[in-house]
Amino acid sequence: MANQDDNLFKNVISHAKEYGFVFPSSEIYDGLSAVYDYGQNGSELKNNIKEYWWKFMTLLHDNIVGIDAAIFMHPTTWKASGHVDAFNDPMIDNKDSKKRYRADQLIEGVIEKLEEKIEKEVEKAAKRFENFDRAIFLSTNARVVEYQKKIDEINARLKDALGRGDMADLKQLVVDLEITDPISGTKNWTEVRQFNLMFSTEMGSIADDANKIYLRPETAQGIFVNFLNVQKTGRMKIPFGIAQIGKAFRNEIVARQFIFRMREFEQMEMQFFVKPGEEMKWYEFWKEKRLRWHQALGLGQDNYRYHDHLNLAHYANAACDIQFNFPMGFRELEGIHSRTDFDLKSHEKYSGKKLQYFDTEDNQNYIPFVVETSVGLDRMFLSVLTASYKEEKLEDGSERVVLRIPPALAPNKVAILPLLKKDGMPEKAQEIMNLLKFDFRCFYEEKDAIGKRYRRQDAIGTPYCITVDHQTLQDNTVTIRDRDTMKQERVAIHSVKSIIQDSVSMAELLKRI
Repeated sequence: MANQDDNLFKNVISHAKEYGFVFPSSEIYDGLSAVYDYGQNGSELKNNIKEYWWKFMTLLHDNIVGIDAAIFMHPTTWKASGHVDAFNDPMIDNKDSKKRYRADQLIEGVIEKLEEKIEKEVEKAAKRFENFDRAIFLSTNARVVEYQKKIDEINARLKDALGRGDMADLKQLVVDLEITDPISGTKNWTEVRQFNLMFSTEMGSIADDANKIYLRPETAQGIFVNFLNVQKTGRMKIPFGIAQIGKAFRNEIVARQFIFRMREFEQMEMQFFVKPGEEMKWYEFWKEKRLRWHQALGLGQDNYRYHDHLNLAHYANAACDIQFNFPMGFRELEGIHSRTDFDLKSHEKYSGKKLQYFDTEDNQNYIPFVVETSVGLDRMFLSVLTASYKEEKLEDGSERVVLRIPPALAPNKVAILPLLKKDGMPEKAQEIMNLLKFDFRCFYEEKDAIGKRYRRQDAIGTPYCITVDHQTLQDNTVTIRDRDTMKQERVAIHSVKSIIQDSVSMAELLKRI
């Protein structure tokens, strides 16, 4: 199964490059580690995902507005947020392979294997017993109980060590669990050290006058420092949210798995400001709301799950991930955090400016609590790409690779294909394209046999192909082909727009949530 998933991931990566979705950055210079460029089709898919998120936030919620804060911020911002002093990951090296790892992720890998063992036991039992009760089985099966006990013990030690910043204890946990390096197969580890994830640079033309600043590791702080600006100019009343899409930068210890983890990435974040004491109500609200947003895409209900955080960030009193079943297993796709009043209170302290909200109903000032939803745009892109990628065998024995991208997100909505490059067919095809291009992103192609062109459009996920032939010139009808069913239908040119619109509409997708 693992090999199948590995092969799938390799095929997706190869497909992404071959069809203009993702390219290695600076490839002519042999690339740059963990940095990627989005090609012509990837850029369109990425923009459509952004649109889906942005419209969900700002159109479907009249109490959420959007901003676009600068990447560069005053350096004290990051002192106030805690990033300068506390934005660290525990780093460990294997002396034999010379490879670097996050110690906490090595430990979490052991937990994942134990969880997989539990799931295997559950699957075996479910096949054996007709009226299988999962909850009872988990609490009574001796082997499962032992696995869970070990998981709880490891989690408790990990949480304690991270909470105290005890790197020696983390190293001891790695040793006690007998974790081996997957490359060298040895347990020859260095001590665990703190690794700061911030990228620093200098602003100023003269070195002596240069001011040290940081590339932002998250977009949230741009929202917090603009809290009052937005609240006052928008006359916003609690509860309300501020949304933003933007670049973030992290000097990752381990940046790998294609675009899953990069040093430069994009976030889609929303900070929801609420009355103190009501944060858990809104935390649960946004957990459920964000899961529905993901599931509306139709990528498979079982591909999503919640994962509660045991080790909370310094600013949070509750946190969970919405995980997606990537080819390398379930991994974080989106985080939902209850950030309390940490950020606004800290910025108030460091700036000396009041960042409070006057509640006219209660006739009092207070610093709002915050519930955050943050989804990695690049990870979102990868989830769509991997879930959509299908290798299919057809009834005639042939094969095709198709990207079953949700039509509203597809880079191109329709391809317009003249059957032949003569007899007025290209001209007619261009005429149809001119009718449709104001409503849909269209692709025109006249090279190669029509079957080959269909396959290319399948490979980039185009929902519909329209073929212009001799009959078109006679009666103004075309053949429209559906990507998923491959069914071909003869329709009048004037009805093409409505057929496509029903399927690819962003509005219809948003209505499913």
